Amino acid sequence: MNKNYILKTSIAVRCLAVFLMIVFSTNFSEALAQSKTISGTVSDNYGMTLPGVSVLIKGSTQGTVTDLEGKYVLTSDGDIGTLVFSYIGYTTQEVVLGNQNVLDITLEEDLLGLDEVVVVGYGVQQKKDITGATSSISKEDMNQGAITNPLQQISGRAAGVNITQIGSEPGSRPTVRIRGITSLIGGSDPLVVIDGVQGNLDLLNQVPPSEIESIDVLKDASATAIYGSRGAPGVIIVSTKRSKSGQATIEYTGSVSVDQIANELEVLDAEGWREQARIWNVPFSEDHGSDTDWYDILTQTGMTQNHTVALGGGSQNFNYRASVSAILQDGVVINSSNKNYIASISATQKAIDDRLTMTFTMNNSIRQNIGSPGGVGRAGFTSNLISNAYVSKPTDPVLFENGDYFFDPNVFQYINPYAVAETIINERESRSQFTTFRTDFEIIDGLKAGWFGSWRKVDVNSGYYAPAASTLAGAIDQQGIANVNTNLTDEKLMDISLAYDKDFGKHKINAIGVYEWQRQTYQGHFAQTKGFINDLTEYHALQLGSVSRYLPGDISSYKNDRTLVSFLGRVNYSFADKYILTASMRRDGSSVFGEEHKWGHFPSVSAAWRIGDEGFMQGQNLVSTLKLRAGYGITGNQQGLSPQQSLQLVGASGSTYFNGGLITNFQVTQNANQNLQWETRRQTNVGIDFGFAQDKINGTIDVYTATTDNLLFNYAVPQPPYPFGSIAANVGSLRNDGLELALNYHLLDNSDWSITLAGNVTFMRNEVERLSGTIGGVEVNTNYVGWGFNSYLIEGQPIGTFYILENDGKESGTNEELVVDRNGDGVIDQGNESPDRYIAGTALPTFTYAFTPTVKFKNFDLSMVWRGSGGNMIFNRIRRDFSLYESLGKSNMLVSAENLGLFTSQYASDLWLEKGDYVRFENLAIGYTFNTAKIRNISSMRLSVVGNNLALFTKYSGLDPELNLSGGNGSGLDAGIYPRTRSIAVGLHVSF
Repeated sequence: MNKNYILKTSIAVRCLAVFLMIVFSTNFSEALAQSKTISGTVSDNYGMTLPGVSVLIKGSTQGTVTDLEGKYVLTSDGDIGTLVFSYIGYTTQEVVLGNQNVLDITLEEDLLGLDEVVVVGYGVQQKKDITGATSSISKEDMNQGAITNPLQQISGRAAGVNITQIGSEPGSRPTVRIRGITSLIGGSDPLVVIDGVQGNLDLLNQVPPSEIESIDVLKDASATAIYGSRGAPGVIIVSTKRSKSGQATIEYTGSVSVDQIANELEVLDAEGWREQARIWNVPFSEDHGSDTDWYDILTQTGMTQNHTVALGGGSQNFNYRASVSAILQDGVVINSSNKNYIASISATQKAIDDRLTMTFTMNNSIRQNIGSPGGVGRAGFTSNLISNAYVSKPTDPVLFENGDYFFDPNVFQYINPYAVAETIINERESRSQFTTFRTDFEIIDGLKAGWFGSWRKVDVNSGYYAPAASTLAGAIDQQGIANVNTNLTDEKLMDISLAYDKDFGKHKINAIGVYEWQRQTYQGHFAQTKGFINDLTEYHALQLGSVSRYLPGDISSYKNDRTLVSFLGRVNYSFADKYILTASMRRDGSSVFGEEHKWGHFPSVSAAWRIGDEGFMQGQNLVSTLKLRAGYGITGNQQGLSPQQSLQLVGASGSTYFNGGLITNFQVTQNANQNLQWETRRQTNVGIDFGFAQDKINGTIDVYTATTDNLLFNYAVPQPPYPFGSIAANVGSLRNDGLELALNYHLLDNSDWSITLAGNVTFMRNEVERLSGTIGGVEVNTNYVGWGFNSYLIEGQPIGTFYILENDGKESGTNEELVVDRNGDGVIDQGNESPDRYIAGTALPTFTYAFTPTVKFKNFDLSMVWRGSGGNMIFNRIRRDFSLYESLGKSNMLVSAENLGLFTSQYASDLWLEKGDYVRFENLAIGYTFNTAKIRNISSMRLSVVGNNLALFTKYSGLDPELNLSGGNGSGLDAGIYPRTRSIAVGLHVSF
C-alpha cells in the first residue's frame, strides 16, 4: 500500500471520528499544588497531529482527548502510572509515565483495523475474507429523516434487497425480500438478529434507528446456512452502538417532520357528480343537496417525532450504554397514530487479564397504536377508510340536522366514513422486552468458549368497539360490537460455543462449533359480544352485552409451542491471505414436522481467490482489488407452519340438540401428515469484488440461482380418503435467478470536497417449476391456482402471473364492457383455466435499482436516494370499482371514468391492468456539522434537513405503484392503501 493512499485513508478516518475536545467544567486551579499534570502532542507516523485521541489513565475512568492541534493536558491528584492512547484506525499504545511531565506520542496506523468488518453468523469477518454474498451498511451510509423502522434506513442501499413501503399508516412496517420469493406458504421474511437475539421483522420495532451502528445482510446460502432453518429467506443482522473505554458521553438525537399526503385520486366534486347524474339519468332523490369533500374532512397534516437520549462511558475493563427513545406518529388520516417508547441498557465487563468477557443487554418497548379502520365499506366494496372517502357521494351530508351522523337507508350497507373515523375504537398495545447475557472465556491462546442466552417476551392486547352510530351495517344490526384480543409470545434461546482462531505462518484457521436450543411458546384468547344499551364502556365491559347474541366463535383461546434444537459448525481457512475456503454444516431438529422428518441437514461451502494480491497483478496501477467468490449451500424453512401442523386436529362445528339439550358438534379441521418435512432451498452464487485506481472505483457483481424443493403449500385433496378438504404438504418447487451489481465511484476527495456516486441494480426472475405431485399415494393436479385478483400460480410461469381476459371495447347502446372471445366458441369462460384468458405479465418486478450519491463540502454534507423498479403489472381494482356508472347513484366516481363511458361490466379484464414501473426521489438530506472547539462541554453537533418521498415518476394512475410485492396471495393488486406521505424533517444530533 503506497504512502499517499495511506495518508488519504488516514485523513478520511480522521474526518469520520468524533474529534472535538470534551471540556471539563471542574475548576482544577485549587488542586494544582497537590496534583500532577502531564501534557503532550499526539501525531501519526507522518507527523500529522491527531485530534480526538483518547488519553486514559490505565485502571481508572479519568482521562481526556486531544484538541484540534493534537495536544492534551491531563491532571491527576494521584500517581498517573500508565497512560493509554487510543484512536480509531490506529494501534492502541500503553506508556509508563515515570517522572515525565511532557509526553509526545506517535501512533502507528492499524491497517487491519481500517479493513471493513462484516458481521456474519456467530461471529465477524474482515470484508476481504468474505466468501459469500453479503451487504454491509454503516451508520454513516444509512438514510436519514422521519425514520420509524430500521428497514427504512437501508432502503435502496443494498443490491438484491427489495424493501417496499405500502402507504404511510402509523406503526406499519415495510416488507423486505432478499433475492426474491423463497416460499409460498412457508414465509419469505428474512431472519432478524439484533445483538444475538433472533426474531421476525417485528423485532426491529424494539431498536431505535439512531442507536444502530451497522446493518449486515446475508444473502446467499453459503452465508445464511449457518442459521439453518431460519436463514432460508436471508438474514438481517443489526449491531447496536457500544460505548468506548475512556469516553463518557451524553447524546441527543432527534427529528421532527411534517407529513403531507403526496398524491390523491381525482374524483367528482358535487357539481361534477350532479352533471354526470343528469347525463346518466340518476334519480333526483339520490342527490341529498350537500357539497361534501369527504377526503378533506378525513385527512390532516401528520407529524412524526423521533427523540433519543443516550449516555455511555467506561474504563479499560468496563463500558456501558443506556438509551431512551420515543417515536411518535400522528397520521394523515384522522384518529390514526402510533407511539413507540423504547429503553435499553447494555454493559460489558472484562476480567481475568481480559480473558473473560461478559455482556448484558436489556431492552423494553411499549407501542400504542390507534389504527384507521380497515375492511369496511358497502356491499361489493370493502377497503380502508380513506378509500371509502373516495367512494362516498359528495352530495351526501356528514350530519343530519339533528346532529346525528348521516345514513342513507336506500343504499345497502351504506357507511358514513367520517362516522366510522370518529366513533370506532381500534386500539392496540404491544409490550416487548428482551434480555441477553453473553460470556466468552479464552481457555488458551486462540481457543475461546462461549455461552449466550436470550429471553424475549411480547404481549399484545387489542380492543375494538363499533357502536351503532358508526353506520356499519353489522354494528347497527347487533346494537354495537366489542371485542378484546390478547396474544402472548415467549421466546427463549441458548447456545454454547467453542471457537478456535489461530495463524500458522501463511495458514489461518478460524473454526466454531455451536449447540443451540430455541423454544417459542404462543398463547392467546379472544372474546366478543354484541348488543349494548349504550356506548359508555366501549370494549372494557364485555359482560354488559346481550347473551342472546352470542355465536360460536365469539370466544376462543389457544396455547402451543415449538422447539428447535441445532448443532452447527463452521471452518474458515485462509492460505497466504489469497486463497480462502469456508465450509459449514448445521443439523436442525424441529417439533413441527412429522415423526420421521424432524431433522434436516444444511451444508454450505464457499471459496474466494484474491487475484489482486497475486504476484502477476503487482507493478500495475489500474486494478487495486480483484476477488473471485463462489459458493453453494442448502437452507431449510419451517416458517408459516403452526406448531401442530403435522397432526390431525378436531374443532367445534356448530351445535345441535341432544337429549333435550344443546351440545357442541365437532369435526376434523386439519388432516394429519406424518410426511410433512423441511422445505429446502439450494442456492449457487458466483461473485466478483473489484476496485480500480486505488479503489476509487469499486463494486461487486453477483450471479445466483436458487431452487426451493419440497415446497410447502396447502393442497386441495379428495374427501375421502381425507376427512378434510386440504392438507399442508411438500410437493412442488420454485426457482429464482438473479444478477446483482453494486458500484461506487469516489469522484473527488480532498480537504474541502468529497463526492461519491453510488448505486446498485438487480435483475431477477422467478418461476413456479412444479405444483402437482403425489401426497400419501393420492395424485394432486395443482395448476392455475388463484393467487390474487386475476393473478395465478401457473407451472412454468412467475409467481402471481396475470392470466386475464382481454378488453374489446364496449357495446354500443348499453355501454357494457366487451372482452375478446379468444377461442371463438361464442362463450366467455371466466374459469381459472379458461382458453379465453391470456398471460399478460407478472405481479412482481423483474428489476430494481437505486442511485445514492453523497457530497461533502467542508462542514456541509448532502446525500440522496433515488429508487425504482419495473417489469411488473398492477391490477387497479380501485379504478375499476370507481369507473362504472351503474354505481353513480350510490357512490362517487373517478373523473377519468368520463373518458371510458362504461356503464357496467361482468369482467375484470386487462382494461384495469397497468404497468407498475416507477422512479422515486426517496430521500434528500442536507446537514451541517458545527465546529464545537470553542463551545463548552459540547463535543459534536450536527443539524440536518431531510425530505422524504419528494417526487414520484410513473405512468400508473393509482395513488402509488409501491404495493404488495411480498409474493403472497394478493400481490400486484391495488384495492386501496393508506396514503403515502411526503415529509420534511429537521434533525439535531448533539454529543456532550
